[in-house]
Amino acid sequence: MWPSDWPSSARAIATAVEAAVAAARAGDESAFSATTADLSELPADQVTSVLAAIVRELLETAHPEGLTGDDVRAVLESVVRRSASWLPRLEVATVVSALTGALGIDESAEPDRGWANPQPAAVLLVEYLAELARTPPRQSIHRAIGEIARAETIEMP
Repeated sequence: MWPSDWPSSARAIATAVEAAVAAARAGDESAFSATTADLSELPADQVTSVLAAIVRELLETAHPEGLTGDDVRAVLESVVRRSASWLPRLEVATVVSALTGALGIDESAEPDRGWANPQPAAVLLVEYLAELARTPPRQSIHRAIGEIARAETIEMP
């Protein structure tokens, strides 16, 4: 159960992300489609912020000495390779978009790219990186939402 002092939207996002990651871990295409559809019904900017925060944290945990271009390529290749067998419609461009977006270097804002919603790809990144970092996804979800809440309560000068 998620903290009761969290707003209902944060609890809904945490629950939906956790369910989507579990579906990805199981390699269950229908469950993954259903849980990522649930995610798409939630406020997109909030879901994107949470997923990006989780991906960044897990990247930092998995690569404590810093992230190289080879590390990024290895993450992308691993996520696509391990997901392709059970998620045949996965668009590689959405995985790239989700990862670069989490790193703050997303160029998908260019018009007419036609890429799909990157949230399902971000869930695939979370599932892979949690395993790589040996971190339970629930802990990463909890920390990401806590960090976002903390950042929102700090007054800017």
